[in-house]
Amino acid sequence: MTGTPLGTSGTPGSPLRVGLVGYGLAGSVFHAPLIAATEGLVLDTVVTSNPERQQQARAEFPDVRLATGPDELFDRAGELDLIVVASPNKTHVPLATAALEAGLPVVVDKPVAGTAAEARELAALAEERGLLLSVFQNRRWDNDFLTLRKLLAEGELGDVWRFESRFERWRPKPKGGWRESGDPAEIGGLLYDLGSHVVDQALVLFGPAAAVYAESEIRRPGAETDDDTFIAITHTNGVRSHLYVSATTAQLGPRFRVLGSAAGYVKYGLDPQEAGLRDGHRPGPGWGVEPESLWGRVGSGESPVTGGGRPEPTLPGDYPAYYAAVAKALLEGAPNPVTALEAAAALDVLEAARRSAREKVTVTL
Repeated sequence: MTGTPLGTSGTPGSPLRVGLVGYGLAGSVFHAPLIAATEGLVLDTVVTSNPERQQQARAEFPDVRLATGPDELFDRAGELDLIVVASPNKTHVPLATAALEAGLPVVVDKPVAGTAAEARELAALAEERGLLLSVFQNRRWDNDFLTLRKLLAEGELGDVWRFESRFERWRPKPKGGWRESGDPAEIGGLLYDLGSHVVDQALVLFGPAAAVYAESEIRRPGAETDDDTFIAITHTNGVRSHLYVSATTAQLGPRFRVLGSAAGYVKYGLDPQEAGLRDGHRPGPGWGVEPESLWGRVGSGESPVTGGGRPEPTLPGDYPAYYAAVAKALLEGAPNPVTALEAAAALDVLEAARRSAREKVTVTL
C-alpha cells in the first residue's frame, strides 16, 4: 500500500484506528498491548463474543469499543484503517479475505493460512486491491534472533554450516482447545504453531529451502496432533537447518546452536518479551533486555557449559518494531515488515515437512 492514508477523523496526523478480531492469547497478550504502544495506531475495537474477555478488554483499554462478531467491523469499514486477525487459525483466510474485500489493510497472525496456495491467493487479492497484507511473525524481533543476525552480518562465525533452533517445552499433559485438536480444519499441532516461527527464522537467515525432511510424533496420552516434531532443511546455499518443536522435552536444549567455519554461537533461554507481556508489563525503557547471566557464547573448540568461548551481549528484543513498521508502511508507504509471500514460502516448507513425516521421504522443493 502506498500513499499517505488519513486517520478516521479525515485529517492528516490522526492515528490509524485498529479493529482487533480475537482476544485470546494472541489478541490479549501480543497484539493489543503492542498496538496500544505504537505511535500512529490506536486500538479502536476488540471483537470477542466471550463475556469474560470483553470485561478483560474493557478493563485493560477503557476507551475500546467492543463487538461480538467481525461483521460488525466490516459494516463500519469506513471508520477503521486496519484489521488485525488474531482469532483461531481456521478463521485466518476467511477473515483476511473479508477485510481486504471491505477495503481494509490487514495484519494476520501466523500461520496466515493452512496452505501456501491460500497464502498466495490472499497476497494476490491484497495486490489487486492495493492494500497492505502483513503477517505477524513477531519472533523475527526476538533478542537471540537479532543477536544472531548481527553476528552473521559481522562474519563472526565464518561460513555457517549448520543452524540448530529449538522451541521446546515440557507439557506432559495436553491442554486441549483448538491448538491441540486433531481436526485438520483447525490447523492445530506444533508443526504449524511453533514450526511457523522456527521455519520463518531459518528462511530469513539462510534463504530458500531446496529440500525438507521431517519426523513428527504424537507422544502424550490423549494428544490428538503432533507434539514432538523435527524438521531438517537443506537451503539452496548449502546451509542445513535442524529445527525442533516439542511439548515433550524433559530437558531443554539450547534455543540456538549455530556452527560455522570460524566459530559457533550457543544461546539458551527464551526471549523475555512474551513472559513480560503475559505478566502485564508494557513496552518502555529497558524493554526486551535480558540479564548478562543469560547471554550466549561465541567460540570454538570447547563447550559453552564449561566456559568455552566469550559471552556475547544479547541485543534487546523488539516486538514493538513490528507494529511500528506496519504503521510506517500505512502512513508513509514504507516496506511491509512481513509479506504474505514470505509466509507462503514458510508454508511450502511446513507442507513439505508434513508430507515427509507421513511418507518417510525427503521432499524436494
